[in-house]
Amino acid sequence: MNHGVCRSLILAVIVCLSTVSFGASVEEIHTALRDPAPHPRLLLSNAELAELKARAGDDEALQRIASQIISEADETLNAPPLKHILKGPRLLTVSRNCLRRVYTLALAWRWTGNDAYANAAIANLQTVCAFPDWNPSHFLDTAEMSHAVAIGYDWLYDYMDEGTRNTIREGLIRHGMEPGLAAYANEKTWWVKSEFNWNQVCNSGLLIGALALVESDPTYANTILPAAVASLPKSLASYNPDGVWSEGPAYWSYATRYTAYGLAAMESALGTSFGLSDMPGLAKTAYFPMLTTGPTGLYLNFADSKQNSTRKPLPTLFWLARTYNLPGVAYGEHQLLKEQPASPHHLIWYVPAPVGGAEALPLDRYLESTVPVSVSRSAWNDENALFLGIKGGYNQVNHGHLDLGNFELDALGNRWARDLGSDDYNLPGYWDRKKGGKRWNYFRLNSLSHNVPLIDGNGQDPNGKATILRTGSDDDGAFTIVDLSKAYEGAKQVIRGAGLIGGRRAALIQDEFELEEGAALSWAMTTDAEITIESPHHAILSQNGKTLHVDIVSPATAQWAVASAEQQEPEHGNQGVKRLLAQVPAGATKVTVSICLRPEWPDGGAIPLPEVAPLASW
Repeated sequence: MNHGVCRSLILAVIVCLSTVSFGASVEEIHTALRDPAPHPRLLLSNAELAELKARAGDDEALQRIASQIISEADETLNAPPLKHILKGPRLLTVSRNCLRRVYTLALAWRWTGNDAYANAAIANLQTVCAFPDWNPSHFLDTAEMSHAVAIGYDWLYDYMDEGTRNTIREGLIRHGMEPGLAAYANEKTWWVKSEFNWNQVCNSGLLIGALALVESDPTYANTILPAAVASLPKSLASYNPDGVWSEGPAYWSYATRYTAYGLAAMESALGTSFGLSDMPGLAKTAYFPMLTTGPTGLYLNFADSKQNSTRKPLPTLFWLARTYNLPGVAYGEHQLLKEQPASPHHLIWYVPAPVGGAEALPLDRYLESTVPVSVSRSAWNDENALFLGIKGGYNQVNHGHLDLGNFELDALGNRWARDLGSDDYNLPGYWDRKKGGKRWNYFRLNSLSHNVPLIDGNGQDPNGKATILRTGSDDDGAFTIVDLSKAYEGAKQVIRGAGLIGGRRAALIQDEFELEEGAALSWAMTTDAEITIESPHHAILSQNGKTLHVDIVSPATAQWAVASAEQQEPEHGNQGVKRLLAQVPAGATKVTVSICLRPEWPDGGAIPLPEVAPLASW
């Protein structure tokens, strides 16, 4: 791109962004950029590093994290060179490998002074800077690689000679900053206006790259930073009001990680995030992964999350804990790190374990959002506890499935009602999510795999919406009422109730249908358990030596049936997964389907089947 075109782009962006959202003007941002912190300025200064080293002398947790990072760096020294190989349309795996290598190796060098780590990091940087491009057609790849190269350039700035420094700088400009300028100047760049993860990843990756170069090439920071600060509120607003991430738990991790990268980079380089850290919901979002993790360690797993998505250490929680003074969040992360490995950002954003111990979290919590969720449990810190989670929202949400009203259930250390998660992103039409789109032909994405009602064997409208009407709780139990009426064609009203009953020793899922004309109905649940049909109304599920009794309370005409969830290639096979179906024959236009799920507790105590009560009385 020649300088004349570059200047035109800059002028166009600055004119469009004469005042940036959230209180920062372009002039204020430019003023901040005139006096950046010295290298290394991104995320971890030398002064902060020195404080961490001093603390490590008597902090065993910090010592353990540092040791793990160095061990990983030792393994990375022998990693094969990165190659420009696309997987489908993406270079993303290569970008992420580079990012992990650079953070690990450069941090190990900064911690130990061992030049082998610095030299290996530089070799990786030189390799990717020699690539023909960073695949800007799938801009996540470019953004993540820009992030990786910027961190290496910043952290290793004083170690590199001038020739090496220029090579890395020129690669970052050619493959990252120039495509970034073009993206912001193009009105068709959709992620600039997006509410979802692409917004945080692309904006943060680019602004980190620009901040690394601010003293040598200020043009990029003076343009990219105002554009990013104006764009980020569109996605950060998605956390409002209760910190839920509507793309599900896996994308919470991705989006929030890049939120932290971007805001932390601005704070460390410029001393301000221009008010973005004060966006509503950010101070609460640390609780989203904590509250939606069942006693099994599995998430309430909606949208395109991996199957059996398990709660693992999340270094972003350290950043959230230190930014918003959440010692209980830091404590929970420390507990996980006792058994699971740390990542470089656990060291970068380290928070000492608080002396106060665990935070007392509620047994029941409704989290408001465009995709609201409600969770209830019988206890915390008991792997055998009963846990029930349910979601509302809208089916057109990014990465969404046709799963409004989907529930998942844990008890006795097992997940009984489960979500299968995402399928292969490279399947034909995977992203064609319009009504009639091919996305909805895939089993894992449509209603036929989820724990939702079916009407005449049909699932939900791809344009469907669901509202959580109300929730309630007391010592004896908890409930959530979800209006699914706008999720099903041919239904006047569909209301689902889900709750814990009998002193929180059983769960009840009840669906009330008012149909335009009589139709066959199916109450459906996906499970890994072995299923035995004892009688038309009583099924026994067995898993890992534990037992769950599932009973049809209503209607009398319903009967249990079992189906396989297994599919043929190229879709995921779902080997061994089953569907438990309460099938109701066509006839009445008003039907209540009430299902009770009773774990067989070790003390032998069992609650009686409940009487059917209308949801209006819950």
